[in-house]
Amino acid sequence: MKDSRVGGAGLFHLLVIYLVWGSTYLAIRVAVREGAGFPPFTLAAMRVLAASVVLFAWAALARQRLLPSRRDWPVLVGTGLLLWTGGNGLVTWAERHADSGLAALIVGALPLWGALIEAVIDRRSPGWRTIAALLLGFLGVSVLSYPVLREGSAAELWSVLALLGAPLSWAIGSIWLQRRRPELGLLSSSAIQQLAGGAGFLVLMLLTGESLPRPTGEAWAALAYLTVFGSVFAFTSYVRALQLLPINVVMTYAYVNPVVAVFLGWLLLREAVTGWTLAGAVLVVAGVAGVFHERYGRGRGPTGTGDRNGPDLPETDVTTTM
Repeated sequence: MKDSRVGGAGLFHLLVIYLVWGSTYLAIRVAVREGAGFPPFTLAAMRVLAASVVLFAWAALARQRLLPSRRDWPVLVGTGLLLWTGGNGLVTWAERHADSGLAALIVGALPLWGALIEAVIDRRSPGWRTIAALLLGFLGVSVLSYPVLREGSAAELWSVLALLGAPLSWAIGSIWLQRRRPELGLLSSSAIQQLAGGAGFLVLMLLTGESLPRPTGEAWAALAYLTVFGSVFAFTSYVRALQLLPINVVMTYAYVNPVVAVFLGWLLLREAVTGWTLAGAVLVVAGVAGVFHERYGRGRGPTGTGDRNGPDLPETDVTTTM
């Protein structure tokens, strides 16, 4: 049984998750905003393909099996496309015109989508507390989206719609992954998922006719940060945090990350923080906290994966960063 004490090493890894995953929205915005020089799908492809190479090398050094069984191939490829090409791709595309803080807050409602999808799949009615949390969180998303839907340009409108679709794709992929857990180790699994996502991005690059990238120095730095810190180091800290901390403590990153993203966007890019932003943020965070309380605060802890190469993971991890 996992020790319930909160130690210094676990808190260090949790802090890494708070700061790094909360800052990835800022890095995406820096890399794809007007004049930055990176087309969105090109940026996303370079990020995940580079991370895939690093993770494969890491798995080899750790003497993990690199290739999945015939049973695991469809799961890893399918979830890689849903998580990365669908989820991360829509966020990256949207942040050409959407502020990083707004993107993080709308995507921060991802656990709400997960709870709703699970209720539909399992054909069960959620309890009244969960329903109240869902309504609260989606009300927050509506408050955040309303100013753009009312006054925004067509490009901004499409960005908001993409941000609404991104967590839906990520939630479907995450639930599929949880219910068809691969036997392959965590490092190799993540490497294959990101490789599949990269292949999906290459197809989108061809279909949309993206031009060759001409990135600025800041955009190159953002890509390096997303690859090394967002896709490799923070992932490692997430795995270690799950080993060292109670699950309900680790899951707090899902409603800390949007707050970090809004603060960094305001501080470094001077993104506006309005009354709509604050009200929507409070509602989304409250809704997500309510869903987590019902899942982890009432004796419904995580279930073991049985993965010989990794830690026990949450019952349904639909909160991974974009």
